[in-house]
Amino acid sequence: MKLRPIEDHLVVKLSGDAEEKKIGGIIIPDTAKEKPQMAEVVAVGTDEDLIKAVKVGDKVLYGKYSGTEIELEGVKYLILTKSDILAIVE
Repeated sequence: MKLRPIEDHLVVKLSGDAEEKKIGGIIIPDTAKEKPQMAEVVAVGTDEDLIKAVKVGDKVLYGKYSGTEIELEGVKYLILTKSDILAIVE
């Protein structure tokens, strides 16, 4: 299955954090861990300004509570809007 965002939306692939965080021997459950705020762009919508600013393969920083998280074929993705992107990591 392939995602193709429209207008000012883009799809980013969330990086899996395989390492569990332990504090003082206590394992922190996934629900209490902080979400990553950097991801790789896998698809860009049709908005001309967005296409000029961001391309597939770029790493971007986004707001902590931004976007809609989905899972396809075991991979987690986030659908963001242009305004959710805070910076491009170079």
